[in-house]
Amino acid sequence: MAMLTVAVGILIDDGGRVLITRREKSAHQGGLWEFPGGKVEPSESIAEALSRELQEELGVLVEAAEPFMVIDHDYGDKQVRLDVYHVTRWQGEAQGLEGQPLAWKLPVELIGWPFPAANTPILERLLAH
Repeated sequence: MAMLTVAVGILIDDGGRVLITRREKSAHQGGLWEFPGGKVEPSESIAEALSRELQEELGVLVEAAEPFMVIDHDYGDKQVRLDVYHVTRWQGEAQGLEGQPLAWKLPVELIGWPFPAANTPILERLLAH
């Protein structure tokens, strides 16, 4: 089974709230909340995929991002590598351009929210800060 590489962006506003979006019901892990991003295409770098995905999904232009963590997770039916970046500067106001709900929440407010299992290490690291 091939590993699917996903570029993930952690956007944190001036109030310490992090941006999350809800996956489309028909998608893998559908209906769960996640950190925005998407699949890295074969011809793209992680940074290029992150910029493209955040612009397509949210209308946000990434100006600066730094590596946050890498997570390999096996769902049984799919293996994913989440290449997670902390987006430190961006232009634009995030909107659900693909009709997806989004929310800005403090990390502590996310305890108990339904996230894919691969997102657990991200949540743990955000809560530790």
